[in-house]
Amino acid sequence: MKVKIQTLHFNADKNLESFIHERMDKLITRHQNIVLAEVTLRLDKAQTNENKIAEIKLEVPGNNLFAKKQSKTFEEAADTAVEALQRQLKKYKDKRSSK
Repeated sequence: MKVKIQTLHFNADKNLESFIHERMDKLITRHQNIVLAEVTLRLDKAQTNENKIAEIKLEVPGNNLFAKKQSKTFEEAADTAVEALQRQLKKYKDKRSSK
């Protein structure tokens, strides 16, 4: 399983990258059928506090799952995006097991 991290309009430090890898590893251990994870972190041009955006795309056999969350910090945005993907993966798994 491969995790790609891309940043737009800023450079991520090692702490942020390791945080993202930890969250993705936790997601992958629960759902082994994930083929690829693409994480895009970007700064919104708005001058509000909640200008950090995390977009996560997961490739699973027969489907792609996507979550985009915006928050005050990249860590919080990534956490909420991972939570959304966990719900999507549960639905995906339930759907596949009912076939």
